[in-house]
Amino acid sequence: QALRQISQRTISTASRRQIENRVPEHQKLFQEDNGLPVHLKGGAKDALLYRTTMVVTVFGTMYTIYHLIVSSMPKKQK
Repeated sequence: QALRQISQRTISTASRRQIENRVPEHQKLFQEDNGLPVHLKGGAKDALLYRTTMVVTVFGTMYTIYHLIVSSMPKKQK
């Protein structure tokens, strides 16, 4: 019975809260022609995420190439 009360309370309080629809604001932001690619129109957070992704990608590519070169060389016999 306690579980029923909790679930009813959660459902009833969720319906009272009104969430503001901000979709038109975001549509306007992403559709304006300001010369930026769409993946950078979100601001500083998008730019930071993009740069971080590029750094990780370049580092991973260089690391992979390095290990491919090292593993292709025969080990020296003692």
